[in-house]
Amino acid sequence: MEIIPAIDIRNGNCVRLYQGDYGIETIFSDDPVEMAMKWQSLGALRLHIIDLDGAASGGLCNLQLITEITNAVLIPVQVGGGIRQMRTIEELLKVGVDRVILGTAAVENAELVKEACYRFGPSIIVSLDAREGYLATHGWKQETELKAIEFVCSMIKLKVRRFIYTDISRDGTLTEPNFNAIFELVDTTRCSVVASGGISSLTHLKVLKKLGVNGAIIGKALYTEQINLKQALNAVSEI
Repeated sequence: MEIIPAIDIRNGNCVRLYQGDYGIETIFSDDPVEMAMKWQSLGALRLHIIDLDGAASGGLCNLQLITEITNAVLIPVQVGGGIRQMRTIEELLKVGVDRVILGTAAVENAELVKEACYRFGPSIIVSLDAREGYLATHGWKQETELKAIEFVCSMIKLKVRRFIYTDISRDGTLTEPNFNAIFELVDTTRCSVVASGGISSLTHLKVLKKLGVNGAIIGKALYTEQINLKQALNAVSEI
């Protein structure tokens, strides 16, 4: 199971939001590139970058900063936030991004997902951002009537093979992941699932690995040092 540090970019800073609320923001660094290099130096084998400005506006806003990160680190990077057109996917892959995350676009444009999977296959991830089991879009600001599990089944038909599951109500709260929802997703899909939201202890990581997830995205717990990255990497490698 991969341990994946999160770097959320807003207004040029590395930030964390509370439950996806843009009004409750904590700035942890004014240099996302430096932060990316820090996580790499501590042993991270992949980075998770979200363009929060892009997620809110509907179009990628931080391509230059993302490019600087991909040029600075030697480990693979996955990027999401405001990616709603094929040309944006192409731009990101061209500058060295390893995997591209589709959230709102996956909900609203099945044809884009189908074409992206046909052209780029393993480089495409669909993000399932759920609040009480229902997906939210547009930077988590708009609710939908789509249940996460049902939506996943429709995405699998389009050849999506990687998913990120985020429980919005737990994101940035340092509580615990939604283990029940994550297990249901893993058990139903048999696809690659990465868990996100509420991960705040080594115990959480151990449980997630036993549930069969392929990765765990950690944000606030790393920045507040509630989880030590090196210890986390060692903990999951021992299971």
